[in-house]
Amino acid sequence: MDLVPALEEPLKKVLGPATAKVMAEHLGLHTVGDLLHHYPRRYEERGQLTHLADLPLDEHATVVAQVADARLLTFSSPKAPRGKGQRLEVTITDGSGQLKLVFFGNGVHKPHKELLPGTRALFAGKVSVFNRRLQLAHPAYELLRGDDVTETVDTWAGALIPLYPATAKLESWKIAKAVQTVLPSAQEATDPLPESLRAGRGLVPLPEALLKIHRPHTKADIEDARSRLKWDEAFVLQVALARRRHADAQLPAVARRPKKDGLLSAFDAKLPFTLTEGQQKVSKEIFDDLATEHPMHRLLQGEVGSGKTMVALRAMLAVVDAGGQAAMLAPTEVLAQQHHRSITEMMGELAEGGMLGGAEDSTKVVLLTGSMGTATRRQALLDLVTGEAGLVIGTHALIEDKVQFHDLGLVVVDEQHRFGVEQRDALRGKGKQPPHLLVMTATPIPRTVAMTVFGDLETSVLDQLPAGRSPIASHVVPAADKPHFLSRAWERVREEVSNGHQAYVVCPRIGDEDEDPKKSKKKPSPEDEAEKRPPLAVLDIAGQLGKGPLQGLKVEVLHGRMPPDDKDAVMRRFAAGETDVLVATTVIEVGVNVPNATAMVIMDADRFGVSQLHQLRGRVGRGSAAGLCLLVTEMPEASPARQRLTAVASTLDGFELSRIDLEQRREGDVLGQAQSGARTSLRMLAVIDDEEIIAEAREEASAVVASDPDLEHLPGLRTALQALLDEEREQYLEKG
Repeated sequence: MDLVPALEEPLKKVLGPATAKVMAEHLGLHTVGDLLHHYPRRYEERGQLTHLADLPLDEHATVVAQVADARLLTFSSPKAPRGKGQRLEVTITDGSGQLKLVFFGNGVHKPHKELLPGTRALFAGKVSVFNRRLQLAHPAYELLRGDDVTETVDTWAGALIPLYPATAKLESWKIAKAVQTVLPSAQEATDPLPESLRAGRGLVPLPEALLKIHRPHTKADIEDARSRLKWDEAFVLQVALARRRHADAQLPAVARRPKKDGLLSAFDAKLPFTLTEGQQKVSKEIFDDLATEHPMHRLLQGEVGSGKTMVALRAMLAVVDAGGQAAMLAPTEVLAQQHHRSITEMMGELAEGGMLGGAEDSTKVVLLTGSMGTATRRQALLDLVTGEAGLVIGTHALIEDKVQFHDLGLVVVDEQHRFGVEQRDALRGKGKQPPHLLVMTATPIPRTVAMTVFGDLETSVLDQLPAGRSPIASHVVPAADKPHFLSRAWERVREEVSNGHQAYVVCPRIGDEDEDPKKSKKKPSPEDEAEKRPPLAVLDIAGQLGKGPLQGLKVEVLHGRMPPDDKDAVMRRFAAGETDVLVATTVIEVGVNVPNATAMVIMDADRFGVSQLHQLRGRVGRGSAAGLCLLVTEMPEASPARQRLTAVASTLDGFELSRIDLEQRREGDVLGQAQSGARTSLRMLAVIDDEEIIAEAREEASAVVASDPDLEHLPGLRTALQALLDEEREQYLEKG
């Protein structure tokens, strides 16, 4: 029978089933290797007490402190035998502040004996507030006995005490004891870094790094370990992405070169403006890629309104010129209809292929969405399979099995973060050979995130706004502190309308949902009223505005649960200037283009993410008149939500905002499908702070993969890749 390698040994064999179960369920740790890679969050120094003043409310905290005072109090209690209850109140100090610990009932006896004044210990629990003071109720604790030769001293050998990311079920020191048990196995860790790279950069070997991260003797040990472990994460991830780029470069594709004096030339000739320098540069990068015989994989990111759709359309026309078809995949029906409308308008008679009055070089542009009538849909499908339609714009409906193309040459995915990988993959699979792929996003991504999340895509950036776009002024409206600011906001909307303009009001919710009876029974306290009340709803706000501050104006609503024809009719009336104010959900977030809309009021703005607010704001100021965006919130001034809104109001630079957003949310799982802060395969690496390491690791990884694509000479690296890319992630990467 094969011996299981030490790091793959299941934790239940090493630590026992009970501890292993908690580690698996609450921390996602299953093997000895998983536990060795569960690094301390920070370290406490012996003799240096924590700042109790910095404790986070409502979070599990671990502190090292000294007992200053302990009192056993008796109080009358109907629940206790003989009617008397006991409460132990212990005051601990760290020199900077004090914290109260409370123990009740049967839980007082042990701490009453052990927590005597002068005793030092680690305490862990959830920080709460009682009588306006911070406290820990029934905290777990571990005594730190100075000179006793006891198990505790062994466990905390060394001057630095590691504090681990813990849970209520498993305190930091219990994790530390478990790590102590498996630490000898670290010697068997196989090193993923090529020896030349490790030596060349002066990095310590992996077993030494694991030892130093869990049991450091000095701060220099921690630094050595961190530098090494960050490199591991950056390098292994970049190798995964480099292998994907390498594999894609081996695939065959049809080179698509626009013909001279074809559809693209005819389109360019009728443009009423010249392309910006940025648009010309990015178009050249795309056309160079389309002319090669392996599939283009390019990410086009640009500020809201920087003219990405124009760049994508010219690429699509180039492919039609070369005899292929191009498909644009949009995340919502509203956006697909909007793209279809704006593209056919921009193309004019060039979009009337096969019709009377269509230009000689024209093609057909079809729309395909899930809610189309049967006859229209049948015709659209026929136009695609015969090649009559050169361009198709659609939603997920494009991905269905029934949809067949004559010769799919280019797939443009709009708003990449809204699509699962499977969906992109299904559409790419509809070409006879892999089609070229252009991914667009209006949520600017900092360079390193793009290299880490979209490392397999070449990146093009549009950072200039086209001439004639107007600046947008943004302000936070603190509705709870200053209600008259909200009244003024509605006056500003009326002023914009009286100047011949239009406005959006955005709410987080539709308002036709059934209330959950269980939820509505609990009465929230006044302080969390703003946080706990349901988000404001389109249907309620539209009614209140129509009868109140915006009485007399033409107010309409738009949301995702309306029938598609109704949505389209509302958008058409708004675009035609027949509606003064559109009260909507985030269905207007991307692609909606009404140059006459100059003002936007976002209700409960704190309920939206940074990039979403930036996207929404980009719907105004699209014409020659200046835009105004008002972010309405009831959150108090000191709250993180309010600080986030202030950041959004203070800059129009999407790249700057995406950095702020990332710093607040962390990276999320850059390989998994959830790109938010919940789970991350990056334990050491912070994408924003470690830009240099990521850039250098990308270069090293590309060189390694170029010389040894199958990593035959680097078994340690192969093993690390398998650990990083479990099956789900492996497929995710495969599918791009």
